Amino acid sequence: MCGRFTNEMTWEQIHALYKLSDSMFPVKSNLQPRYTIAPTQSVHFVHMNKQGNLELDEGRWWLVPWFAKELPTAAMFNARIETVDTSGAFREGFKSRRCLIPADGYFEWTKGQDGGKDPWLLQLPEAQPFSFAGIWARNDNLGITSCTIITAPAVPEIAEIHTRMPVIVEPHAHKDWLDTSIQGNDAKAVLLDNQVDSYLQFHRVGRSVNNSRYEGTDTKKPLVNSL
Repeated sequence: MCGRFTNEMTWEQIHALYKLSDSMFPVKSNLQPRYTIAPTQSVHFVHMNKQGNLELDEGRWWLVPWFAKELPTAAMFNARIETVDTSGAFREGFKSRRCLIPADGYFEWTKGQDGGKDPWLLQLPEAQPFSFAGIWARNDNLGITSCTIITAPAVPEIAEIHTRMPVIVEPHAHKDWLDTSIQGNDAKAVLLDNQVDSYLQFHRVGRSVNNSRYEGTDTKKPLVNSL
């Protein structure tokens, strides 16, 4: 599962991660750091446009399928890899609208000794930037562009925190995931065979993160004796 993530990446870091064309983005954006991003909030994502070039877009993190007549109330911020190609809400995106969502960490929760929720931050070493595998949609009736993050069963190293985890794609497999000529189980294999998982590190952080509206700069600060 992925219910909250963080992205403090600069424009230069996003540009480098995806090797975006300078001709497509002559003006660099002044991206603000995002210390905690919650479902329904706006996020950046990268997808392939009709000309076959990578395009940086922005949309709502909570998928609104192209056919929806109103905003969905069911949880649509994650899509399970087991059913993403068959679910009515997700299958069109899996087939033709795949994306990568940049981040530098995400949060999961365990039950504390006092019954409260203890948040954990999961990151690559040295907080290296990475990409969630996702799908996106454009709903013209509602005027909404949106996306969702694909999840898979957690690897043993992460399962003690949560039984599922977002699929994080190795950089060398970015273009293969975005290439919609690769379909079905072959597309799933691109994700499952090229996901960053056992490299992840994690530590406890303060419970202020539990509030989805919290925007403090200390969301990544580890608690002492958190293990």
